[in-house]
Amino acid sequence: MAREQWKSQFGFLLAAVGSAIGLGNIWRFSYLAYEHGGGAFLIPYLAALFTAGIPLLILEYGIGHERVGSAPLAYAKISKRWEWLGWWAVLFVMFGIVLYYTVVIAWCLDYFLLSFSLGWGNDPNGFFFREFLQVSGSPAEVGEIRTPILAALAVVWLINWAVVYRGVQRGIELANRIFMPTLLLLIVVLVAWSFTLDGAGKGIAAYLKPDFSRLSDPKVWIDAYSQIFFTLSLGFGIMIAYASYLPRKADITRNALLTALINSGFSLFAGFAVFAVLGFMAQSQGKAIADVASESIGLAFVAYPQAVSLMPGGNLFGALFFLCLVVAGLSSAVSIIEAFVAAVVDKFGASRQKLVTFLSIAGFLGATVFTTRAGLLWLDIVDHFVTHYGLVLVGILECFVVGWLFNLPRLRRHINRISSVRLGAWWDFLIKLFVPGVLAVILVGDLVNEFSKPYGGYGWTAVILIGRDWLLLTLVGAFVLACRPWRTGSHEEGGRSDD
Repeated sequence: MAREQWKSQFGFLLAAVGSAIGLGNIWRFSYLAYEHGGGAFLIPYLAALFTAGIPLLILEYGIGHERVGSAPLAYAKISKRWEWLGWWAVLFVMFGIVLYYTVVIAWCLDYFLLSFSLGWGNDPNGFFFREFLQVSGSPAEVGEIRTPILAALAVVWLINWAVVYRGVQRGIELANRIFMPTLLLLIVVLVAWSFTLDGAGKGIAAYLKPDFSRLSDPKVWIDAYSQIFFTLSLGFGIMIAYASYLPRKADITRNALLTALINSGFSLFAGFAVFAVLGFMAQSQGKAIADVASESIGLAFVAYPQAVSLMPGGNLFGALFFLCLVVAGLSSAVSIIEAFVAAVVDKFGASRQKLVTFLSIAGFLGATVFTTRAGLLWLDIVDHFVTHYGLVLVGILECFVVGWLFNLPRLRRHINRISSVRLGAWWDFLIKLFVPGVLAVILVGDLVNEFSKPYGGYGWTAVILIGRDWLLLTLVGAFVLACRPWRTGSHEEGGRSDD
């Protein structure tokens, strides 16, 4: 059976950008920039983008395109002994990240509906944690399922199913041709509207004001590299699968540069809307920006709803903001499912439609644990282990397998032959030594913190059983899948640079 292909390179670019732009672009980047020196944070951020993010993205595009396969197939074609690495990436992403990620999208969908009536009332913090999530005292107290979240989760999985079921061209490419322009339009409207608010200038000044003294703090640089790695969907197996659907003549380096720059530009642009609103909130309440700015979930579901309640026409502004989050989340969730689907179809020749239907049902059922009263606590633990250990380890091993076991100059020649921006020997150095070195520093730092005290103040039992063991189970599953015989002949075929 002929491998599906993108209808156009523009369609591929939209899908890749859709995967990269997610919830973190809207709420995490702007907070990191504010916290780590404002405009000065752009120095380590751009350094990370050009020395680690783009080189690793080129690697994933290159290996997917040259080996013509999903992550497990691409690694199997390099060395059968490393097929498990591709399976591990797509397994913990499919049965880890996407399970809790779809629940966060479900929260956004619920808040989109709540926005019209400002349903969070006068105490957004109390509403979110005590009424909406009804957070339990510990991860062991799972509690009942929150019905409004479960209902929204069903809608999210139905959309995921509908998009991935239809395949690469008629599903993912078509959906992203709708998702991405919609998201851009929504964020432009939000930024323009936020600029008209009283105190917006104060918020934007806080967001961009450079504090160059922060650049001497190693944590600022580590956070910049971590953000780049996570925001570009590196180590997920997604970009390898997406690149495998490219035609023979595909401009790899240009596509990587455009994906990375559009993703980072979107993050920076969205930050204007976030901090203009925080400036308005600080002015209207007579507080400092530092007192109203909060990280991650608190920013989206507490600080923003509070600001929306204070502004004229706030209900519509809130609806636009949460619709932005829903669209950004869906485009990323779809890409995660496709990475796993591509892997199973490549190895077992499974029917895409039956597989996607099964995965959507299994994904919905698996995600229900995150809709319980302990859902937020489980989400926090699983996210920490999967992103800080799973993804970083895959990134290090990816550089080792492709950089040291594969013929890296051959891959570079393949990329250069079809690309407008040519790679030099400097790219080999970055892949073989620099990028894995940076990721190793991040990994060691996390491990030192981990052994000093249990993550997040949770008990050791919860951290081990929920976090560590979740990751280990997917690792065992990866070895099991890698040991299964291939039912297609795709692993015996060479790469595109063989001819």
